[in-house]
Amino acid sequence: MASFQFCSAQSCFSVNRFSSFIVKKNGAVYASSENPSRRLALFQLSTGATLFIISKESIFVSQLFCDANAKLLRTDEGIETIMPITDIAQATTSLSEESILDWTKTDNRRLLHVVYHVGNLDKTIKFYTECLGMKVLRKRDIPEDGYSNAFLGYGPEVSNFTMELAYNYGVDNYDIGTGFGHYGFTVENAAKVVDLMKFKGARVTKEPVLVKDGGRVAFAEDPDGYTCKLIETGPTSEPLSQVMLRVGDLDRSIDFYKKLEYLILILPDELTKAYGMELIRKRDNPENKYTTAVMGYGPEDKNAVLELTYTYGIKEYNKGNGYVQIAIGTDDVYKTAEAIKYHGGEIIREPGPLPGLNTKITVCLDPDGWKTAFVDNIDFLKELE
Repeated sequence: MASFQFCSAQSCFSVNRFSSFIVKKNGAVYASSENPSRRLALFQLSTGATLFIISKESIFVSQLFCDANAKLLRTDEGIETIMPITDIAQATTSLSEESILDWTKTDNRRLLHVVYHVGNLDKTIKFYTECLGMKVLRKRDIPEDGYSNAFLGYGPEVSNFTMELAYNYGVDNYDIGTGFGHYGFTVENAAKVVDLMKFKGARVTKEPVLVKDGGRVAFAEDPDGYTCKLIETGPTSEPLSQVMLRVGDLDRSIDFYKKLEYLILILPDELTKAYGMELIRKRDNPENKYTTAVMGYGPEDKNAVLELTYTYGIKEYNKGNGYVQIAIGTDDVYKTAEAIKYHGGEIIREPGPLPGLNTKITVCLDPDGWKTAFVDNIDFLKELE
């Protein structure tokens, strides 16, 4: 493993365990090793404080002053890389360099709803309301665009995660694909819910079984073939508890959703993230050859979460055309879009208002191509009115 030594006029520092690094500002490389797979930099601030930055992306330094004599000397692998780190002046105040670093830490985000296509809106509503106790919160018919939708949930949309069922006129069948996993529902008695589903004619694909944490889980399918996972637990304020998606590289996905871009030694808990999610837990299941990571914006018992699943050896999945996206609330879709671009995300819908609704959104893709829509919080509340 490499060991880097960084020296300024005031002091020297040694950093271990990192094989390569790069420091960039406005496209100019200030220091770089031969292998750019991981980036590392250590600066002496004008105040005398030490700033240590780790990043998997290019680093754009904001509001830093470095000693003109500062140099990276060498690595213990014998790679001679001596380059003065000079002319890094205070960055111009801009969203891309200054504000963007703090935006995802202060933005008010939560999972709003999950969107997917159904072939028969009334039939699907009947399944979720009668078998799982959901309520129809609102319905819309937009004939000029040829579709209808309905929002289902267990509580008001201002506070609860919901489902948006989207029906396109004349389309009664969709390809779910292999990438979508399931919708998770917490229930107090899995066996009782399974019996009700059978009575209502629903297809139960796995009877309740005990799991390691002491509860039971079961699986069923809704009328369109989407899998519903029943998770037996105590009462919760968020029974629609999770959405599971399969990914080809779990660490890459965690890094994108959580995105720990910078670690500052003088402020160790100051972290910048693209989606701003927390990694709630990660669990490997070698017996069944898969690993899961649960991501979200708060405790799992009070908030809906996103479960990312990696199956050993499988790098790509067919996403089909049934599942659409998850919507996340944000205080500013324009800043959020810039933050996602800054962290290497792909924006497929530039931020702006939706025609007719005037609700501002932006849509992006994760590394596996799963869509996420960020929705302006204030506009979303107005839409509910």
